[in-house]
Amino acid sequence: MTDAALDETTQRAVRKAAWRLIPLLCLAYIISYIDRTNVGFAALDMNAALGLTAKQFGFAAGMFSIGYCLFELPSNVALQKFGARRWLARIMVTWGLAAAATAFATGPVSYSVIRFITGVAEAGFYPGAIFYIATWFPVAVRGRILAWFVVAVPLSSVISGPVSTALLKIEGYGLVGWQWLFIIEGLPACVMGVITLLALADRPEDARWLTEDEKRALRAKLDSEAHPDLKKDLWSALSDARVLILSLAYFFFVTGSIGAGIWLPQILKPFGLSNQEVGFVSAIPYIAGSIALILWSYVLDHSRAYLKNYVIGCVVSGLGFLFSVLFDNLWLAVAGVSVGLIGMSGARPAIFCIPPRFLSGAAAAGGIALINSFGNLGGFMGPYAIGWLRETTGSFNAALYFLAGSMVLSALLALSVRLLKVKA
Repeated sequence: MTDAALDETTQRAVRKAAWRLIPLLCLAYIISYIDRTNVGFAALDMNAALGLTAKQFGFAAGMFSIGYCLFELPSNVALQKFGARRWLARIMVTWGLAAAATAFATGPVSYSVIRFITGVAEAGFYPGAIFYIATWFPVAVRGRILAWFVVAVPLSSVISGPVSTALLKIEGYGLVGWQWLFIIEGLPACVMGVITLLALADRPEDARWLTEDEKRALRAKLDSEAHPDLKKDLWSALSDARVLILSLAYFFFVTGSIGAGIWLPQILKPFGLSNQEVGFVSAIPYIAGSIALILWSYVLDHSRAYLKNYVIGCVVSGLGFLFSVLFDNLWLAVAGVSVGLIGMSGARPAIFCIPPRFLSGAAAAGGIALINSFGNLGGFMGPYAIGWLRETTGSFNAALYFLAGSMVLSALLALSVRLLKVKA
């Protein structure tokens, strides 16, 4: 995870930081994404138990993103005040408790309320982690570092499918499988919160596991990249047209990615698969996405053409989802969804490499938070729209067309940033 553009001491510091910080953050994000999308597997039994229609399930699942969006920016402001170590730990503990509490939903209203609270609790984790990474790792390696962090998204689904469907079989102590699923997959976040509090350091200067020479070299490199002409004021960043356009582009990206993540188990179920088979088959596209993400990250760092790579990734994703509905065949559908996930995986780290090219400090934290916050409204749009389309048309074909259109529209919006002459 080093680069020839860095001197030997800085490379050593980056290598140590990568091994110390990224596995921990990646594991926390894996747990986060499992807690966000495991409702799709729980729904295989939960919807009947709670009397949820497809539209009600999509609405309630999407309420997570409403809570997440409303509290994202305040959470990132708090992170600036209290420090990443303390605030990320707080986020993990509270989201873990809220995610586990989903087990005690009794109907559409209580399920919607609990998912909203879970979104509030988790708000700020992803942009906070992205900002934290940007304060530790130089531009030369940031694309790869971000890729190793966001590989948690496809990896979480590789793990979640088989594990979640196995947990659906558990019964005991007055609880059934889908309830145990939420409890067993939710509480590990609380443990990760405690570990984060003990293991993270807010800045290179605070890291006891770096030598003094390594601290100085890494700080000097990071400071040399903090150009004085970059916007640093929070409010000017929030009104920057580039931030607003990227926010809208990310909205349609999340519409597609969360929509696919939450509904994929139910999209596969009509092919005659058992719950356990759904779990294993749904992992295939995410295995492909995980491999593509890591390989694509090296292209990203080599070219540093972040906007171009984001657009290409979104277009590839849209074409994959389009292909998945052309044939009434399970494995061709899985192949199409796999291409869709490959494109998403290539695009995901690219978009968050763009804001630090024209923002820094509080402006970078706020700008990234706004992009992620507004974008995560797509986490409501995707699940709800797919549920509505499923009820209206009686199949998932229209939903997959919708996913394809969302990704292509995200690409077109991101391209318009070029009109504002940002080097991206």
